[in-house]
Amino acid sequence: MPTVVIVPGWRDSGPDHWQTRWTEQLPRVQRVVQDNWVSPLKRAWVERLSETILAIEGPLVLAAHSLGCITTVHLPHEVALRIQGALLVAPADPERRGVLADFAPVPYQALPYPSIVVASSNDPFCPARLAGAYARAWGSEFVRLQEAGHINVDSGHGDWPLGLALLQSLAGLASAWPGDC
Repeated sequence: MPTVVIVPGWRDSGPDHWQTRWTEQLPRVQRVVQDNWVSPLKRAWVERLSETILAIEGPLVLAAHSLGCITTVHLPHEVALRIQGALLVAPADPERRGVLADFAPVPYQALPYPSIVVASSNDPFCPARLAGAYARAWGSEFVRLQEAGHINVDSGHGDWPLGLALLQSLAGLASAWPGDC
């Protein structure tokens, strides 16, 4: 069974966020903890994610949100090769938000693992057309949700069963996790 690596975005994910709930519910989880959630720096964030991935034995899948998605696609190739799959939810647009500017430009090359980009038609932090462009460049499946905001607690996504089903499809674990996760 792969380990699920939870990769939060800018300002972390609060107690009711689907990432936090999954951290508490899934059997094998490692959550990335950054030193500075408020003023993120690409080098520090990528290094922390790399350290987390390299410390895990066996297969792993990522569940990233917002700036966590952009951090993920900046990983060095040798680290990215350890990843079995990635769920990249509501990717950020670092070229649009000053505090995230250190993460620009976003890499536009195919990822060496299967991935799914999930975006919303009304995400205030990244237009769906940009998320779609990311998905095409990264070689990801693209799932566009209608009126789902930033796919976080503020937009009504607590447990988020659809996201969990997408993660399970990447991990090949549809029958391995309890259905009530």
